[in-house]
Amino acid sequence: MSIRKVKIANGMYWVEIPDTELRILCGSPEDSVKHLIRQGFIHEVEEDGVTFESGPTAILLSDVSTQDGSFANVGEFPVLQMLYRQGMIIPGHPNNTGVNPLLIGSESQVRTQMDYIFRGNYGLISEEELIEAGIKPDRAQELMRLKLKFAFGEIKSPRDFVDVCIVEGEKVEIRNEATIHRIRSNVFEISHNGESVEVDLNLGPGESYEPPYHLGYHALKREYFAVVHSGDGDGWDCNRPSMASIIMYQGLIYLIDAGPNIGNTLMSLGINISEVAGVFLTHAHDDHFAGITTLMRADRPLKFYSTLPVRASAIKKLSALMGVHESEFNNFMNFHTLTEGKWNDIVGLEVMPVFSPHPVENTCMVFRSIAEGGYKTYAHMADIASFSILKNMITDDDSIPGISQAMFDDVKASYLQTADIKKIDVGGGMIHGEATDFANDPSEKIILAHRATPLTPNERKIGAGAPFGIMDVLIKGQQDYVYKKAARLLQMYFPDIAPYTLQSLLNGPIIEYNPESFLCKEGTVCERAIILLSGQVERLGSDTTTHAQMPSGAIIGELSAIEGTPLRETFRAISFVTTLHIPAAPFKKFAHSQNLTAGIQARIPLRDLLQKTCIFNDNMTRSVLLKLVESSQTVTLKDGDNIDWDGEQCLYLIQEGRVDLVLNGQVKEELSTLSFFGETFVLFGVHPVYHAIARGDVKLLKINAALVAKVPVARWKLLENYQRRINKMIINSLGNYRTLEWLDEFLIGIPEMDDQHKGLFVFANKVLEKLHKGTERADIIQAMDDLLEASRKHFIKEEQLLANEVYPDLEAHHGFHGKLMLEIEEISSRLNKGKTISCQEFHNFFLSWIVFHILNEDRKYAKFIEESSDFLI
Repeated sequence: MSIRKVKIANGMYWVEIPDTELRILCGSPEDSVKHLIRQGFIHEVEEDGVTFESGPTAILLSDVSTQDGSFANVGEFPVLQMLYRQGMIIPGHPNNTGVNPLLIGSESQVRTQMDYIFRGNYGLISEEELIEAGIKPDRAQELMRLKLKFAFGEIKSPRDFVDVCIVEGEKVEIRNEATIHRIRSNVFEISHNGESVEVDLNLGPGESYEPPYHLGYHALKREYFAVVHSGDGDGWDCNRPSMASIIMYQGLIYLIDAGPNIGNTLMSLGINISEVAGVFLTHAHDDHFAGITTLMRADRPLKFYSTLPVRASAIKKLSALMGVHESEFNNFMNFHTLTEGKWNDIVGLEVMPVFSPHPVENTCMVFRSIAEGGYKTYAHMADIASFSILKNMITDDDSIPGISQAMFDDVKASYLQTADIKKIDVGGGMIHGEATDFANDPSEKIILAHRATPLTPNERKIGAGAPFGIMDVLIKGQQDYVYKKAARLLQMYFPDIAPYTLQSLLNGPIIEYNPESFLCKEGTVCERAIILLSGQVERLGSDTTTHAQMPSGAIIGELSAIEGTPLRETFRAISFVTTLHIPAAPFKKFAHSQNLTAGIQARIPLRDLLQKTCIFNDNMTRSVLLKLVESSQTVTLKDGDNIDWDGEQCLYLIQEGRVDLVLNGQVKEELSTLSFFGETFVLFGVHPVYHAIARGDVKLLKINAALVAKVPVARWKLLENYQRRINKMIINSLGNYRTLEWLDEFLIGIPEMDDQHKGLFVFANKVLEKLHKGTERADIIQAMDDLLEASRKHFIKEEQLLANEVYPDLEAHHGFHGKLMLEIEEISSRLNKGKTISCQEFHNFFLSWIVFHILNEDRKYAKFIEESSDFLI
């Protein structure tokens, strides 16, 4: 068989067709390039005396943006590897044959991936965007000159150097007679010369994307002010995580950057995701940023510290990756703005972001805390530029790309500031630093990082290394942060109980567990209640499908300790774990004396039910779960009953029975026990587009949608499932790619707007008709121009309506319209440049372009207007 298929890791395959020069990376999650290097699919070759790398020539994208909470399509580094390390874009290179890297996938995923790569290359792309991010006009002009110098004078669209192959419902040619078609969601068949292979990019039950390296296990003592070295490699180092650090301050955990597989990094260090007090982001290149969504998988918003420009750059990239509006991330993060060049106080820890020239917005971070003898400082300098590169950028001409002498002097001085510990990027090249620039740096300890190749003897004289998990203590802690945390947790769980009463619980022993050991096992009676203080513990049910991680602060075995009943689940350490053991006798006496026993007995069964679902099974603390339980209500339905969406806004969980989700008279999804529906109440505050109908007797748990919306990990999973559900129900199922079908479910209830939405479908169908018939390009362009003009007029009219109604989210809605116009103008531009657009591509582009907007945002404003007494629908 000439087609070669190899599984690289969960959700990732290599498909090679030698006769076609096609080497397809199927699935591109975090660190996919490192997997390929480690397994030999990327290796060094030589041709015509030039040494370069082999590797993929194409990427098959997942149909979904995320799986198991992690990004499924992270193509920035694979594309960079093709362009530069393989040489596809380098002038005169033997591998520059005119063939570009190829992205294969659905229209929506290819489009979002292009936008994400664009933002990954350039960050903010204009003086206007820089000014909007808080930069003064003169400085914005200066920074654009710098950006253009890094970009060789021009901001280019990824479509100038990346080709695309759109895969929707029909078989299409990839290249050189090799074909691909989608069998079902995320499952593809690749064929050539009568041979074929099937590629399934779905993660199986209990699966997650794998890291390319094993980091071992480390137990960290909580200190007053310390630096834990959590990565010294770069995006190409297959043996180590990319450059990163962890700041420990007064026993709290802060991350500097969140690179790929950050969850694995935290697990190896015995840190629970819910222990992370915040993240300081230097910039938004994938090797420092791709793990940010992992940190959203907690039950409280992530504290995100950065300058305004870095935040704007990062959120635009996140928005592109997820295909959602930038405002959505306000639901997952608490943004804290740091002032560049000033000391910012973060609950006592001081941090100064320092400007650092880079293609995207970037800052070094300097941290300090006061101690006997003065301040102790740590400087983290990721993705700096070498002095020689910066010198070559200096120019006195303000009208051309480059930098001023003053900027160079300021940057050099900031790089060479003295610190007790300084970690510097010595990756070399155009956008990374050189160790020799720091040969005379007076800092007490210099650590060289951000590279995959070994240090030279001369470099080893300049700086030290810092193997993974090593801790440098700047100010030693004299307090017991473990007991302090236990006391804080108990006071939070029992706020009405006097602190002296809680002392009887705090008098239990602190017990540590090794990785892969049992805390307690199913079927045994727990002789103590166990509070998880640090580390990661998994909960394993007897049905083998119940598997989830416990958050820091979880209480394990409380009902078993009170009642003496056997545990129904097993709890197992997956890292070093620290716990507080509360013996059963004092815990039982405490519960009875405070009249807590009945409440615990009543609420734990429903809490356990929530923890068995895919939405509430990870990193949900006791207090949040109990709030959800208290807001819930059990209801029963008879066969054929239709859920009334006009009542209280709730997320519905099936306790018993079966429910069909029906759209346009067709059953689109069959749900059973522990499944959910009503997710749009949580995400957008509007009822679902589908109808939910009971099949037989059904028992439902209704959970207050507003409460669920405030829980980031639950919201993230609902967003992931919503995108998958709507794509399956609408984007990939309506029509035959020859027509665009209007559904009454798209009506928002405002006649004028509904008529205009229907009109957009009419204009889009004219474009589709001309594409199908192969009409003259000028006629296709004219039809596209008509759609553009109709869209522009509709958005203006809609915004006038919202202004008249004083709609509070008008500014955000205007932003949605701006993004939509950019996307449709990009399609028009491709047509004008002579590019080919298939019926499939345009069909699914239009549906995902307009339908998501109508269902999510337009119905939201329609609901606001409907509830206004001044407007009659």
